[in-house]
Amino acid sequence: MVESTPELVEAFARLIPQLSSSSPPPTADQLEEIAAAPSSVLLVARATDGTIVGSLTLALFRVPTGLRAWIEDVVVDESARGAGVGESLVIEALGRASAAGVKSVDLTSRPSRDAANRLYQRLGFVARTTNVYRRTLESPERSIGSVP
Repeated sequence: MVESTPELVEAFARLIPQLSSSSPPPTADQLEEIAAAPSSVLLVARATDGTIVGSLTLALFRVPTGLRAWIEDVVVDESARGAGVGESLVIEALGRASAAGVKSVDLTSRPSRDAANRLYQRLGFVARTTNVYRRTLESPERSIGSVP
């Protein structure tokens, strides 16, 4: 687990645009909230000079059928790609999920991310035969269950 610091804010300002062009980097308060949440494990990878070059978020949550885990927002700085940073982050996340008692870990990856998909397959992830759906919510004021 990491602590929200100016260094972390700067690192995410650099890394998130490499992951998503539609999501702004998190603020210091948002990073603090992620780092403090018992259901989230924010992992970072550092280069030998100490610079943060990668990140991964492991989300752990309990549902009636058991404890679940998702790996989200895996990003490695373009200057550090191909050096095993992503692999190290995923292996660490898998170890933490296993230690928490999780039986399986899910993640999503765009088909266009060839290197990432090869990595996940090499680490034992298999494509699931299920649909993944997303519903965009227009307003946080909407209550759960309201119909648009």
